[in-house]
Amino acid sequence: QILLLESGGGLVQAGGSLRLSCTASGRTLSSYLMAWFRQAPGKEREFVAFISTGGGNTDYADSVKGRFTISRDNAKNTVSLQMNSLKSDDTAVYYCAAHIGYGTGWRRKEDYNHWGQGTQVTVSS
Repeated sequence: QILLLESGGGLVQAGGSLRLSCTASGRTLSSYLMAWFRQAPGKEREFVAFISTGGGNTDYADSVKGRFTISRDNAKNTVSLQMNSLKSDDTAVYYCAAHIGYGTGWRRKEDYNHWGQGTQVTVSS
C-alpha cells in the first residue's frame, strides 16, 4: 500500500508563495495518477490539480489556474504543488491523493483511494 506524506504548508501573506511536497513510501509513485485537493473549514474537499503518471498531462481547478503548478519527480517519489499569488480564499488543508487506478475521472475525491494526512495552508490578508 502506498503511503503519502505532505509537507510545506504554513502561514503566508496574500500575494506570497508556498511550495507543497508529497512524498510517497511503500510503493513507487510512478504508476499512480496523482492530485492535490483542499478542504476549507465547513466546506467540502475540492479538487485543485491533477498530474498524469509521466507528468505530461495536468489539469487545474479554475480558481487556481495560472497561479498553481503541479509537478512530479518519479525518481524521488514526490509530487509538488507550487502556489503563487496566494489569496485568503486559498486557506485550507491541502491533501495529496493517489488515483484508484480505474475509471476515467480525475476531479472527484471518489476517484482517489490513497490520501495523505494533509498540510495546513493559511493565507493572511
